[in-house]
Amino acid sequence: MRIVIVGQQAFGKAVMEAFLARGDTIAGVFAAPERPGARPDPLVAAAEEKKLPVHRFPKYSDPEAQNALRACDAEIGVMAYVLLFAPPEFCAIPRHGMIQFHPSLLPLHRGPASIPWAIIRGRSETGLSIFRPTPGLDEGPIILQKRCAIGPDDTAGSLYFDKIFPMGVEALVQAADLVVGGRATEWTQDEKAATYEGWVREAESKINWANHVDFVYDLIRGCNPAPGAWTMFTAEGGEPQKLYLFDAKKIIAPTFGTVRGKKLGEVVSAGPAGLRIHAQGGFVEVSRVRLGDGQKVKSTDVAIPLGTILGG
Repeated sequence: MRIVIVGQQAFGKAVMEAFLARGDTIAGVFAAPERPGARPDPLVAAAEEKKLPVHRFPKYSDPEAQNALRACDAEIGVMAYVLLFAPPEFCAIPRHGMIQFHPSLLPLHRGPASIPWAIIRGRSETGLSIFRPTPGLDEGPIILQKRCAIGPDDTAGSLYFDKIFPMGVEALVQAADLVVGGRATEWTQDEKAATYEGWVREAESKINWANHVDFVYDLIRGCNPAPGAWTMFTAEGGEPQKLYLFDAKKIIAPTFGTVRGKKLGEVVSAGPAGLRIHAQGGFVEVSRVRLGDGQKVKSTDVAIPLGTILGG
């Protein structure tokens, strides 16, 4: 096949390399422009190393971008982790149009943070969808879906890198074969089952220790490795700082005696296993944290006295 890759980062690179490994021709690579101070894009670096044509337009609606895509004379466009809007006139240029990857079982979790939200909302299953891009965000007809379990201790990082990432590369190759071979079946998304969520940022990642420990734990792992679920910590004589919590485990309180005398958000123990913090219905034991704008460290490297009440 003669393919155009539209994407970025490690996922885009892996998709490009999967097609090249089969002997397909990459007629061009389209990636977002480089941001000042950002690390080199892995997809762009790999494409340039292989002497492939690389295009970095700020808008795919620009005539220059569409002329560049037209000159590629591609059979199909493969969108692998795309944050720039691709208008219909751009997507229609390859002979078989374009296909796009999304890391959820559409129509669930449309939007830019589908993996964190699936965990934060306590789901036990998610997956990925290969679909046709349309002007509506993640709303196009579906070509192929794959499912995977969300383990009780999965984080956003483990769910993506260990499960969805490799499945997604395989699924894009499979879907491209189906489309170009004329064997694809496309179906319309069920709007009655659709959900959309935006980015998980500061407001969404703040911990409320009055929430049940199930919700607190799901928030921590859904925000790991980024942006990090956070609470407030004030050192003696110091200013309040954000304390970001990462690697953690959940401990359910089986009896009243387990939590007697403990306040919500209280650090009840600290040891080699981490900081144990009381939440409604149990505890989270956190082994890796970040204080303010510092580095992620073991929780034992941060001096937080027993009895400290986090939050606020």
